[in-house]
Amino acid sequence: MKLLLTSGGLTNKSISKALFELVGKKPEDTSLVFIPTASNVEMEDKDWFINDLINIRKQNFKSVCITDISAVPEDIWKPQMEEADILFFEGGNTYHLMRWINKSGLVNFLPELLKTKVYVGLSAGSMVTNPDLALRLSQVIYGDDMEEKPMDGLNYVDFYFLPHLNSPNFPNRMEEKIKEVAKTLPKKIYALDDQSALKVIDGRVEIITEGQYLELN
Repeated sequence: MKLLLTSGGLTNKSISKALFELVGKKPEDTSLVFIPTASNVEMEDKDWFINDLINIRKQNFKSVCITDISAVPEDIWKPQMEEADILFFEGGNTYHLMRWINKSGLVNFLPELLKTKVYVGLSAGSMVTNPDLALRLSQVIYGDDMEEKPMDGLNYVDFYFLPHLNSPNFPNRMEEKIKEVAKTLPKKIYALDDQSALKVIDGRVEIITEGQYLELN
């Protein structure tokens, strides 16, 4: 299984290079399907969402398809994913995305799809690959998800991914706060800023960065 877990998407050349190494194709021969579902329930200005798509467009893909697993039936989203080289899961609300991965039935197809395709996560899209959604971590660091209950993740990795390290938009994601909360979790935590990513091949992790990251536990 090949994963590229990012905090901010395709924000620099190092992350883009890592992606196409995983795919094994040139950009102009590569197709991508963009899953925006996690962003649907975010209420604030979505300038970040537009920027994420702009960064994708800059890669000069052969094709970019957008499919929302909460808005269209399986007979629409499944063929689009089967035809793509990259499944790109956008950021937003982690619980909303995981809920729809389960509800849509995608959870049952993903392991088979990822035998030949690359999974790319951005923020929430990366966090759903965790063993679980780490409710306590989410509540303290993000200051949200207060009404949620514990929920399993896809369990594609044996660690917790935490995006937006030291971002001014997320004041609780500073290094000191993360280290404090990390003491309550039994597994390793990777906290990455928006210029960093994890390249994961069959469980082997490589850190790709032009910025900052933390490895804890």
